[in-house]
Amino acid sequence: MLQPDLYVQSIFVLDLAELRSRGIDTLLVDLDNTLLVRNSETVSEEAKAWARHAKEQGFKVCIVSNNWHERVEGVARELGLDIVAKAIKPVPFAFRKALKKMGSEPKSSAAIGDQLFTDVLGGKFVGMTTIMVVPLSSSDLPHTVVLRYLERLVLAGRQPLH
Repeated sequence: MLQPDLYVQSIFVLDLAELRSRGIDTLLVDLDNTLLVRNSETVSEEAKAWARHAKEQGFKVCIVSNNWHERVEGVARELGLDIVAKAIKPVPFAFRKALKKMGSEPKSSAAIGDQLFTDVLGGKFVGMTTIMVVPLSSSDLPHTVVLRYLERLVLAGRQPLH
């Protein structure tokens, strides 16, 4: 339950063709430190290009974020993506809500995020493929710092794919 199916350096290097070959058609993506640096107000060109490319490749994409500030709605609009905010990950309700919103099933969906105990565990609870990315920033909330320490113990030196 605590091992991601894939562990990659960044969402931006994720091989979407490989995901498609695995039967994945839906991506439920974390926002902070996955698509954008935590608390950033600026949507990078790289994030815009990734969202555009994923949609061009036929993926249904929805942001699933624990964040509840207005900023996340604006980022989703700017990226042209659906969003489920106030997710309370790893509790599975938001993942299920996003899957329903996208008209998708867990077996053909992937949860992508930078945290083992929220994104990966939540995706596993629902039965999705899970993809962990290295956080875009080392800036974290105090409780996340503790979880990052536990992540390092669980991953036991596992290195992300480039």
